[in-house]
Amino acid sequence: MNETGSEESPFPDLVELPLEDVLDLHPFDPKEVRSVVEEYLIQCCEAGFSVVRLIHGKGKGVQRESIHALLTRLSFVQSFHDAPPEAGGWGATIVCLQPDLAKPPGKE
Repeated sequence: MNETGSEESPFPDLVELPLEDVLDLHPFDPKEVRSVVEEYLIQCCEAGFSVVRLIHGKGKGVQRESIHALLTRLSFVQSFHDAPPEAGGWGATIVCLQPDLAKPPGKE
């Protein structure tokens, strides 16, 4: 706690990461992946990206299935498919976006 009695964050400054057309999901907690992907795709739409790649890994396919289920319900996702072998194969998903259809909550 600081002198005013409030708790200080161990991270004093917010770090902004550059938005890129590839998101590796390995560092995220599996329970958070769907919300991370949805927010990432909204930001990509706002930035005007039309194609992005999500790296979820091969494993047993659980993350892949979860992400594909999410993508089917997002109106601004035009299509998606497994990445070509040189870009991760079935361990990554290519997502084609329609940025003009993204309507983040409260920004309509």
